[in-house]
Amino acid sequence: MEILIELQPRHSKVRAVLFDFDGTISTLRYGWEKIMEPLMLEMIAGNTDIDESLIKEVREYIDQSTGIQTYFQMKWLAETVKKYGRNPGASEDPWWYKAEYNRRLMKMVDERIEAIKTGKKKPSDFLIKGSKEFIEALFHKGIDIYVASGTDDPDVKNEADVLGIRKYFKEVAGAPLGRVHCSKEAVLHKLMEENKLKGEELVVIGDGKVEISLGREAGALTLGVASDEEKLCGVNPVKKKRLVKAGAHAVVGDYQNLNELLSWMDV
Repeated sequence: MEILIELQPRHSKVRAVLFDFDGTISTLRYGWEKIMEPLMLEMIAGNTDIDESLIKEVREYIDQSTGIQTYFQMKWLAETVKKYGRNPGASEDPWWYKAEYNRRLMKMVDERIEAIKTGKKKPSDFLIKGSKEFIEALFHKGIDIYVASGTDDPDVKNEADVLGIRKYFKEVAGAPLGRVHCSKEAVLHKLMEENKLKGEELVVIGDGKVEISLGREAGALTLGVASDEEKLCGVNPVKKKRLVKAGAHAVVGDYQNLNELLSWMDV
């Protein structure tokens, strides 16, 4: 665990924790970038050659947009297809691109879910090391635990079920189907208003800049998870750089140092 910003003395105990899901807890969607990138390149370039500058532009966009609702990434794609004009007749509808991306992505995700259901894989094969133990420890300490994700709401609920961890969460909220709506921001505000939470009573945990930035704005403690989703443990330097820039108070690669984490949170 690396402390980036020393915490100020607090007058209240932590009452709630808000987790991001993909890459923070679950790796069922690990590799989504390798599905989004070719889709974007294919749609922008059409039948023309894919040049290095276009690859660079798409990769940079994917990197900086990690954690936002998929709709907004597909909105960027629709606008970029139109801007380049290299694929005449291509759709201008972000929802069409989202449906196509989801179709491709879910082939991979469904195979992983099936592997768990048939016993070929275990849920722990798709959980960041120590995440379940950390969540269980928070749950047994009476802390309310929430999940907010940019993934479609029915999918994130199902994936939390498949991984055997949904029972620990007071609420699991993903992106509402067919609506442009920031689930992370909505859950954060709702949870603070309904529970009359002060910022220092909330911890926001995630591997993307979106939730960390929202947490900082709300005055919450923020823990960046620079997870290596392939190994399930250790620090991903690309993610760490992003999380440091977003203003995370501390960064970890996984949750294996349970006592250190709980001590830092003072729970």
